Amino acid sequence: MTEEALRAVDVRKTYHTRGAPAVEALRGVSLSLRKGERISLLGRNGAGKTTFLRIASTLLVPTSGTVEVFGHDVVGHPEQVRPLVAVVPQEGKPFFHLTPREQIYAYLRARGIDRESARARVDEALAQMGIQEVADRLSITLSGGQKQRAMVATIIATEAPLLFLDEPTIGMDPFARRGVWDSLRRLTNKGCTVLLTTHYLDEAEALSQRLYVVEGGRVLVEGTADAIKQQVGGTLKVSIPNGAALREELSTFGQIVSDGGTVYVITGPERINEIMSLAMKDRLAATVGPVTLEEAFLQIVGRSIDQDEG
Repeated sequence: MTEEALRAVDVRKTYHTRGAPAVEALRGVSLSLRKGERISLLGRNGAGKTTFLRIASTLLVPTSGTVEVFGHDVVGHPEQVRPLVAVVPQEGKPFFHLTPREQIYAYLRARGIDRESARARVDEALAQMGIQEVADRLSITLSGGQKQRAMVATIIATEAPLLFLDEPTIGMDPFARRGVWDSLRRLTNKGCTVLLTTHYLDEAEALSQRLYVVEGGRVLVEGTADAIKQQVGGTLKVSIPNGAALREELSTFGQIVSDGGTVYVITGPERINEIMSLAMKDRLAATVGPVTLEEAFLQIVGRSIDQDEG
């Protein structure tokens, strides 16, 4: 099996509706995942993340471009791709007439996993998702967060070579979200590959080894969280209230952003002492903090990640 788990080249998807303009959901997405990586597609709702996952998992045919999973073309040979992948769809729901235990077991057996292994994986997945107490309740009686955990448990139990998770922690409390993160880390340590979509910046930064920032059906930037933060000109942010008079002088140290009467300098650690000395000379207070992924996203995309299309 090739070491490249997924390779996408210039993937485009256009929807045509009679009497309405064509909608370009994807406009030339190219990306790659190596075996054992955890990668996030980070973007706002409507950015094209779900469309790409549906194509990569053989659920949707692209208008043009190619996607290969472990060397198999998803359009030309979907029957070879499907045994290699498992999918948590966005806001998917477990079968209402099954318990979480029954759902996971039935899904594993349908994928050809033997009875003994399936039972062991069911217990492990239920424990990882913290839903042992509701494992034998009908899914229709579960809360939204419990249903989502049951869906994630179903997929992680497969230990498929490539896992697709579309906004997997929607509706979960912080404790449950971290349980998902820990489970995905364990799976990649075993050699599985994970591609997830998210609009949670903390999730993308905590979990992903690399990020692809997606906007308007395009990949705008790719790299580690730290590398993407560097796109705004540095890793540290110096905040200087009432520092407007120093703005021109401070501009030599990095990117300048003003908010009201406060001036922010985006820079690297090697310039901090100089900036602090300049502020102190003018008897101005100054504080230093890290550049956040939220600030980097806003700089790259031009809009907040919580701002939907429209």
